[in-house]
Order: sequence, then C-alpha cells, then structure tokens
Amino acid sequence: MGRPSGFEYTVHGDEVEIRHRGVRATVLRGPRARDFLTEVESGDPQLLMARLTGDYRRGNERVARRHPRNQG
Repeated sequence: MGRPSGFEYTVHGDEVEIRHRGVRATVLRGPRARDFLTEVESGDPQLLMARLTGDYRRGNERVARRHPRNQG
C-alpha cells in the first residue's frame, strides 16, 4: 500500500476541516481538534489525516457493491 496523499486541513475557529482531494472528509471539534493540531506538528500529517478519516479505502467499493454476489 502506498503512502497516503491528497489530504489538506483548514482551521475555522475551534474546528478543523479535513479534505481529501478537495472533498470534505470530516470535521473535528473541541478536544479532538486540539489533539489533531498538536499531533500534526510532530508527525506525518498525511498519515494522520488518513487514519482519522478512515480513508484507507481505494475507490472500488461502488464496483464491488454492483457485483452479483453482493446483490442479495
């Protein structure tokens, strides 16, 4: 599996909005937002954002949903 990429975050007051390739993935508020800002300073921001958003999926979910074995 490759290294996560395409994540960015913006801070709006006490909220942190995380986007993946321009699409909002999640919004962190309160203590969770503060913890995120502390962790992002000391670690790999892309990996941290991927972990927090659960965005380890690779886009094949829609195709799998339409597969005959998953129809019923």
